[in-house]
Amino acid sequence: MPRITMYCTAVCPYCVAAERLLKSKGVADIEKIRIDLQPDRRAEMMERTGRRTVPQIYIDDRHVGGFDDLAALDGAGGLEPLLRDEARQSAA
Repeated sequence: MPRITMYCTAVCPYCVAAERLLKSKGVADIEKIRIDLQPDRRAEMMERTGRRTVPQIYIDDRHVGGFDDLAALDGAGGLEPLLRDEARQSAA
């Protein structure tokens, strides 16, 4: 399973929805970077992603984007291959 990293806050409904979608796909562990508790990480998020809103989701080192981007990727059939080890290994 790839490493999932999500910049988020405690009160963000899109963060909750993103976590729910990822867990429905079998993701058991999400590294959450709480920018509401660690304000210096917000600047890091903005520098890494060029975006100001949460969530910002990474699958390994690939920036997927926010919840709408994640849902669109799933709807297009692109999320599950990213979450399977064999898809990541064949891309390497």
